[in-house]
Amino acid sequence: MDTNVLYYGDNLTILRHRTEHGDHDYLPDNSVDLVYLDPPFNSQQAYNILFKENDVSWSPAQVKAFEDTWHWGPETERLYRGIVIDGPPRVAQLLAALIGEPENPGGIGRNDVTAYLVMMTVRLIELHRVLKPTGSLFLHCDPTMSHYIKLILDQIFGPTNFRNEIAWKRSSAHSDIGQGAKHMGRLHDIIFFFSKSEDFTANMQFLPYDESYVESFYRHVEPGTGRHYTLDNLVAPGGAAKGNPRYEFLGITRYWRYSQERMQQLHAEGRIVQTKPGAVPRYKRYLDEMPGVALQDIWDDIRPIGSQANERLGYPTQKPLALLERVISFASNEGDTALDPFCGCGTALVAAQKLNRRWIGIDITHLAISVMRKRLQEHFPGIQVKVIGEPEDLPSAKALANQNRYQFQWWALSRIGARPLGEKKKGPDKGIDGVIPFSDEPSGKLKRAVVSVKSGKVGVPALRELIGVLKANQDPIGVFVTLYPPTSPMTTEASAVGFYHSDLWQRDYARVQILTIDEVFQGKQPDIPLPAPSPKADSFEKVVKHGKSIKGAILEKRLPLL
Repeated sequence: MDTNVLYYGDNLTILRHRTEHGDHDYLPDNSVDLVYLDPPFNSQQAYNILFKENDVSWSPAQVKAFEDTWHWGPETERLYRGIVIDGPPRVAQLLAALIGEPENPGGIGRNDVTAYLVMMTVRLIELHRVLKPTGSLFLHCDPTMSHYIKLILDQIFGPTNFRNEIAWKRSSAHSDIGQGAKHMGRLHDIIFFFSKSEDFTANMQFLPYDESYVESFYRHVEPGTGRHYTLDNLVAPGGAAKGNPRYEFLGITRYWRYSQERMQQLHAEGRIVQTKPGAVPRYKRYLDEMPGVALQDIWDDIRPIGSQANERLGYPTQKPLALLERVISFASNEGDTALDPFCGCGTALVAAQKLNRRWIGIDITHLAISVMRKRLQEHFPGIQVKVIGEPEDLPSAKALANQNRYQFQWWALSRIGARPLGEKKKGPDKGIDGVIPFSDEPSGKLKRAVVSVKSGKVGVPALRELIGVLKANQDPIGVFVTLYPPTSPMTTEASAVGFYHSDLWQRDYARVQILTIDEVFQGKQPDIPLPAPSPKADSFEKVVKHGKSIKGAILEKRLPLL
């Protein structure tokens, strides 16, 4: 099984992938130590809307990825029937009861909610299969659907393997009353923790004591050392019934926790204190010897990613790195393999790599694959990131374009280091698909090369649309990426636009550059000025802010060729 690998595609297809002999080859049975998943779901929608409407708004990547999955249709019906016929009987019975059949009316029906549950159920069955007996699953969701998901997890993993419902405080106190809301502030997400068996990996974690707790319970300070301590009980609970020894110590006769010899040793070490004659002796427990507060199921110490956070990538559902580090360090050991089947911008993968775990990521959009690859390369220079499922030649690129032009567009942008603009382009940016920020000025002032990607037959009108944007915005360079070869008039039209001159590098760059996908496969990249010297950036976002284009980073030997 490959590890430290990204898979492009539907995670159900990847999970179920088999060899010609029928064996699971990508993810065999009992092959993964930890699964973390944060499936896309829009918690901002009103709960009852999900039962009636089909216009739920996801991010552009999720819209294209899940538009046929989240609404009940022929594919959902097929998956549901597959669960009923071939799935675990308890799971099939639960789904049938939730959905309701003609012979069993009373369910909630076939709608967006049950379509989502069917989509999740078939994947959770597979994720249970790939987990080792010592493995665990952490599922990130929200209170809108958590009660349904918990029922399904109980049936797949078994109720006795439920370990925790973790509440992560993802937001500060706020209220939507000004917008007409009549509910309390919604501040938390849910993370379900299930193990596959009773014998599972769990590295217990401890958090620092709260300052008020220390002041209340460790208020004593030892003269000379300055160590904080508290006085703890030495009297044994249960007395003789639990076999505890009874004897006289410092004038007090009781049933004690320790033997008389051990008590004498502790007293000689200065660990037993009698505050006054006749007082019951107590044990001196030092604060610096305590591990801290055992990790609880309410996590309010990990803040969400703020608008100015260094790790912020602009990905709509990005989770803090500290959150994933906690999950991975708790439920796995060094060298173990963690799987994230909805890996988005790759926070779980970065955390796994940082903690010396192996990892596998799956996502259905090339946009996410591109972000993950760049992020991993930025955090871990020299890392080799294998991607399975991307086009590797011209025929497979054409196949992707025929299947989904948006995925082709995001893939093509990633191949030249461009940042996508998204689907809704307004005003002067209408007609372009991405940008490559760069700066060839010592001041660091950003400029951009605008990019247009075409997956069909092309002609002069398509090129003129890019030229119009270039001139309207006074952008220095435009890049026209095409799956099919340009026509001779297109080449002539591009040449007529002229050149952009870089004062810093004292050379000219064609203002309109035409790149074919075939040329990109051969290693050709946009001809863009190298960035001006600047402090080395330590995150992908800072690379963009400082104008360090991917091409520039490649030429500086900071990143491998994408």
